[in-house]
Amino acid sequence: MNAVTWEQREHVIALLAEASADPAVRAVVLTATGNGFCAGADLRSPPPATPTPPQAPRMAGDVSRMIRLGAQRLITAVLDCEKPVIAAVNGTAAGIGAHLALACDLVIAAEGARFIEVFVRRGLVPDGGGAYLLPRLLGPQKAKELLFFGDAVPAEEAARLGLVNKVVPADGLEAAARAWAERLAQGPTRALALTKQLVNASLDSDRATALAAEATAQELNMTTADANEGVAAFKERRTPEYRGR
Repeated sequence: MNAVTWEQREHVIALLAEASADPAVRAVVLTATGNGFCAGADLRSPPPATPTPPQAPRMAGDVSRMIRLGAQRLITAVLDCEKPVIAAVNGTAAGIGAHLALACDLVIAAEGARFIEVFVRRGLVPDGGGAYLLPRLLGPQKAKELLFFGDAVPAEEAARLGLVNKVVPADGLEAAARAWAERLAQGPTRALALTKQLVNASLDSDRATALAAEATAQELNMTTADANEGVAAFKERRTPEYRGR
C-alpha cells in the first residue's frame, strides 16, 4: 500500500527539488503503483541507523524534530515545488498519504480511491500539515469531522467536498493525469510558479500583503520570455508558444 519509508521520503523530496531547478521539467505528476496511493508512514521501518550506539532514551524535542525534518519536509516540498504538481490518486490515501495528495496543486482520483485521516484511529495527532491543509480546503467544521472520526471519504464525496478536482475510472487515471500535465507543460511555467505562490500565501495573508505580493509577482513575471511571448501573441492574434523561461 506504499507506506512511506524514510528512504522513499528523501527520494521524493530530492526529486521535487530537482524538478524546481530543472527548466526542462514543466509539470510533475505524483502517483503510485499497486492497490493504494499511500497508506501513510511506514511505522514498522526504523529510521536509518545512526553512528551513536547504544540507542539513547527519547528526550524532549525528539518527536517534534522528527516531524519537522520528516513529514513536514515532505509536504512542504510539494507545496514549495516551483512546478505545478498533479496528484493521480489510484487508491487509498491515508494519513500522510492523504496530506501528500492534498498538498498537490491539482488532484485527480480513480473511482475506487479513498481519503482517510487515520491518525485518530491510532491515538495520534495529525501530522504532515493535515490540520493546516484541511481547514483551508474544507473549512474548520468539516475538517474537524474528518480528523475527529477518521472515516474513509470515497473519491466522489471528496470531489463534492472540494478535496479532489476530478474523478475518473481507474483505467483512465494515467491518461487523465497525462493530459493535464501536458497542458501545464505547454504553459508559461514561471507564471504558473508565481501564481501557485500567490494562491498558497493568500490563505495566510491580509489584503494589503496579498496585493503587494501580487504586484511583485507581476513585476518579476514581466521579465520572463514567456510573458513577452504571451503579449506578442495576443497582439499578433496567434497562439503563444511558451518555453518555460
